[in-house]
Amino acid sequence: MIQRPRGTRDFGPEEMEVRRHFEDMMRQEAVLHGFREIATPIFEHTELFTLKSGPGVVEEIYAFQDKGGREICLRPELTASVVRFFVSDLATLPRPLKMFYFGQCFRYERPQAGRYREFFQFGAEIIGNATPETDAEAIGLAAAILERTGLKDYRIRVGHIGILREMLANAGVAGDKALPILQKLDKKIYPEAEELMAQAGVGPKAAQDIISTTQVTGPISVLDSRQGPASDYIRQVCDILLAMGFGNVSVDLGVVRGLAYYTGMVFEVDAPKLGAEKQICGGGSYSLSELFGGEKVFSTGFAIGFDRTLLALQTEGVQCGKVGITAFVVPVGDSVRTKAFEIVSELRRSGLSADVDLMRRGVGKSLKYAATVPSKFAVIVGEKELESSSVTLRDMNSGEQTLVKMEDLVKELKR
Repeated sequence: MIQRPRGTRDFGPEEMEVRRHFEDMMRQEAVLHGFREIATPIFEHTELFTLKSGPGVVEEIYAFQDKGGREICLRPELTASVVRFFVSDLATLPRPLKMFYFGQCFRYERPQAGRYREFFQFGAEIIGNATPETDAEAIGLAAAILERTGLKDYRIRVGHIGILREMLANAGVAGDKALPILQKLDKKIYPEAEELMAQAGVGPKAAQDIISTTQVTGPISVLDSRQGPASDYIRQVCDILLAMGFGNVSVDLGVVRGLAYYTGMVFEVDAPKLGAEKQICGGGSYSLSELFGGEKVFSTGFAIGFDRTLLALQTEGVQCGKVGITAFVVPVGDSVRTKAFEIVSELRRSGLSADVDLMRRGVGKSLKYAATVPSKFAVIVGEKELESSSVTLRDMNSGEQTLVKMEDLVKELKR
């Protein structure tokens, strides 16, 4: 028996109903916020991601040569693909350009709870201008999507990578040289961060000040003792979020998201009930387009880990009922099977979800099957009923049966 590859999953019909239910919720909320959906290829040129994350990323992704000898990889995330698409085809569109997407991504890593080699992301990007309003709109969409799904316990943590970049620059470590240090600070690996700062010539006091800054967390008031453009910017973003009705916002200057392309505001969303693997969303403002041959342009966006969000919803007990169908057509005997297909086709053309017995079961077994689908109604087609151009309509919940004229069947089911 051939098994599925490690780190991947199969989804049965009931699981797919749940996934589509929440996926559709996310799409609908994005549309309400004025975002429009786009899609990009599942595989890209490997260079797209090495330009963004460095050559070391090849060890973490599914990279290979195609039959033409080109270096190709399965996309490990979607932001780079979206920016590549913007640079090549969308740069002349009016701004702000508000886009969202949903799709599979692939990373070669050790599978664990809520983390797979093939996983799904819902994300959004705003390409426009560097304003607190733009950043707040992105965070607000992420929060609104999570609330739309029914998630109750989540926390938004907002920071600004410019604060740490400025402190490192003042200590003599600027630009890309700061990246390894930021990556260690992002993961809270302080001894290694201190060692890297010492190697870069950062004095002990300056290093301790930088580490202390990453530990600043709490309400917006924690910024009262801090002055400067970055702190003022965070205040404005948080004020807008509060005005939008999102009260579970806190400041966390330890949100670093140690990637080179982040330039300003950064944020993460946690679902505390998930424990150690609690982060379900992350993003911030960034600059990538010039790396891919375009003009430098401000962008902000986020990605929601769809699988981990479903896990958080499951932990909170959020249910998604079976979708099922409206009607299951049951022919009583071989002589009416053709008529049963005529009826089920008429229901479908009228916009009603309907199915029909294909297994030539008896009435009792067909009704039992209809209950497992589940179907709201059974339409029982018998010779005697057809003599008066009627069928028997059975309510599968109550068991109540009524004789309905064929011409009234669609109207009755819709009612």
